[in-house]
Amino acid sequence: MIIENVLAAIDVLLTVKIFFLMAIGVVAGLIAGAIPGFTIAMAVVLVLPFTFTMNAIEGIATMIGVYVGGLSGGLMSGILTGIPGTPSSVATTFDGFPMARKGQPGMALGIGVWSSFFGGVIAAVCLMLIAPQLAKIGLEFKPWDYFALMIFALTVTASLAGEDLVKGLIAGLVGLLVATMGEDVVVGVPRFTFGIDAVQQGFAFLPVLVGLFAFSRLLSDVQDREKARKNLGAQSAESVKIEHMKAAREILKRWGNLLRSSMVGVFTGVLPAAGSSISNILAYDQAKKYSKNPKEFGTGCIDGIIAPEAANNATAGGALIVMMALGIPGDIITAVMIGALLIHDVTPNPNFIAEEPVIAYSIFIAFFISNFFMLALQSVTLRGFVMVTKVRMYQLAPVILFYCALGMFALNNVDFDMWALFWFGVLGFVMRALGFPIVPIILGVVLGDIAENALAQVIALSTDPTHFLIRPWSLFFITLSVFSIFFSAWQHQRGTKVWTLWFIPVFCIIMTVPLLMMEGYVRPVFGVGLGLFGLYVLVKRYRAGWPLDEAEFIPEVQEAEHLNE
Repeated sequence: MIIENVLAAIDVLLTVKIFFLMAIGVVAGLIAGAIPGFTIAMAVVLVLPFTFTMNAIEGIATMIGVYVGGLSGGLMSGILTGIPGTPSSVATTFDGFPMARKGQPGMALGIGVWSSFFGGVIAAVCLMLIAPQLAKIGLEFKPWDYFALMIFALTVTASLAGEDLVKGLIAGLVGLLVATMGEDVVVGVPRFTFGIDAVQQGFAFLPVLVGLFAFSRLLSDVQDREKARKNLGAQSAESVKIEHMKAAREILKRWGNLLRSSMVGVFTGVLPAAGSSISNILAYDQAKKYSKNPKEFGTGCIDGIIAPEAANNATAGGALIVMMALGIPGDIITAVMIGALLIHDVTPNPNFIAEEPVIAYSIFIAFFISNFFMLALQSVTLRGFVMVTKVRMYQLAPVILFYCALGMFALNNVDFDMWALFWFGVLGFVMRALGFPIVPIILGVVLGDIAENALAQVIALSTDPTHFLIRPWSLFFITLSVFSIFFSAWQHQRGTKVWTLWFIPVFCIIMTVPLLMMEGYVRPVFGVGLGLFGLYVLVKRYRAGWPLDEAEFIPEVQEAEHLNE
């Protein structure tokens, strides 16, 4: 049945017109994603009126092209200038920009593009094969589960705080404070407005993001004449050459990180309202936690580019899964797509795939093909974007700032957003100078509103806190949160302290509880296997007398032994 539907959809899609529309959509998305402040959602909304004269398949294929292109386009600005083009490329700048500054912008962009491509293809396969099954997970989530998920996401602050955990936590709290400013979403009472009417609307996420990343970095780059006269990244023509095959090979060597990050993206996309702005940071955090050399992250690490780029493109597949199988928008972009389908008298619902198989599988295949268009078209335009790195900072800074301010004004047509960009840029510059990390602030701003809304729904439904412990997904994320807080300490001390030997086995055993509480057979069976594995490792280490092998875990010891040999 699936094969017949796929063949029927291919027959509809294999036309010059649809391929041309998808290519135009991908180019539009790449351009929109590369412009800081111009979101993917804005690009999709601008394209929507042009789809009114098309049929349903042509219109959706065009918007999917914009969607895929926009997710990948943000990496160009993030890697070359250190300014994320879209919220979904925030984590890409952590290692992409340092790699570009080391004189490898072509390599950094190549890794970003191929990671986006592989992540999108993996999500497309999931979309085609297990859409209805994965979509059911989204139905299981209630306010308690969403709030627990946000708490888990906030624990990422601990691993992104750098060397000074206290400063990282302070920065995260600053972000949460910013998220609370403005009118309360539940009762409509102004908070922390200090009598300023403009602040009642709150701070939009994009002015905060661009101000903290863009303006603060520009101030840092031009604060002295010598630094301002330097190029942004590339120092020679050779460093501009993009080695696609080398980048692809480096990614495939790290297939575990690629697959894990893609699955993080798909899972996050399945959860309504989560989106790629969260998945890229979560994937980066998980990659850092699983890495044997976590200290390399933030210095131009390849894994630090693979994780967020694979995750954000895979998130699109997860969001489409929810839209197709349940008729629920996974994010604002799929909400616009649902509107486009409704215009053509097509209503996404739980029976949509069965009732409209040709349209459904056309969307699956259009998403799959759009990733190939993205790879081809971005590969052609990357060389032009890489040339930006040869421009001197004092020449590039005012141009970037002008377009950032223009984009902020276009967001809501109010000058307050431009002032927000300015003041948060100054705040970011001061915090950088004092050694505070910027990323936790962004994380707090992103998650603050979502967490507050979920908590308000929880309180409206019940004030009984035990709901967080009796709901399987809530307990799942609370358990992850607790262990996530101590994960960084485990990474630094594993093999040198006894408690690090029982940390992972105990984690596996405790995670069995929420998995056993979940519906169906697959997850409980997996939970039993996980618990037995944890118990086996625990008993084995207990019988061995909790042996510590410092040489196995400490890089300095390994290096010393190598030198002695």
